[in-house]
Amino acid sequence: MNNIHEIIEQIKILEKRLSTEIQKKQQEFYYIIQDKKIYFQETTRQYHRSLTTSIPAYITQASLLNILTGPLVWACLIPAALLDLFVSIFQAFSFPIYGIPKVRRSDYIVVDRHALQYLNPIEKINCIYCGYFNGLIGYIQEIGARTEQYWCPIKHARKVRTIHNRYKNFLEYGDAETYKKKLEETRADFRDIEE
Repeated sequence: MNNIHEIIEQIKILEKRLSTEIQKKQQEFYYIIQDKKIYFQETTRQYHRSLTTSIPAYITQASLLNILTGPLVWACLIPAALLDLFVSIFQAFSFPIYGIPKVRRSDYIVVDRHALQYLNPIEKINCIYCGYFNGLIGYIQEIGARTEQYWCPIKHARKVRTIHNRYKNFLEYGDAETYKKKLEETRADFRDIEE
């Protein structure tokens, strides 16, 4: 059990280091972030604009299969938006009842790449879509993880390809005694969530 907690702590340290390295890129590429808005130096913006691919060139350079599958990709937006709505409503009503801290949607759904001057309008729209869709998956996973911690905080016996960040708090598979003793404590243990 101690090994698992040590590994989790190492992962947290590495995630902080990764975040620091990503932030260093602000200096390298001449931008700052203020109030969630990104600002490039004027000379950098002008240079970026000079690299923009025109829409006709972008379309003629695209593969036929990319063009044909585009509508299929965009059709996924409808069920995604519905899922976003239902999961958000579920969280809004259920989490206060369960005593679970709510997941901030804006921590997961980040739409900012459309502000890059070297992207043409089609690329910008695609970036908005990807930022929303992939952020939504993370948002839903976190809501699911917190819900799972409340209703069924037991680790799986079989190997799981990816584990969410609440999994570390789960009880061991097959440890019936600890489950009976610590279920309520585990359900309520959200102290590690930064508000």
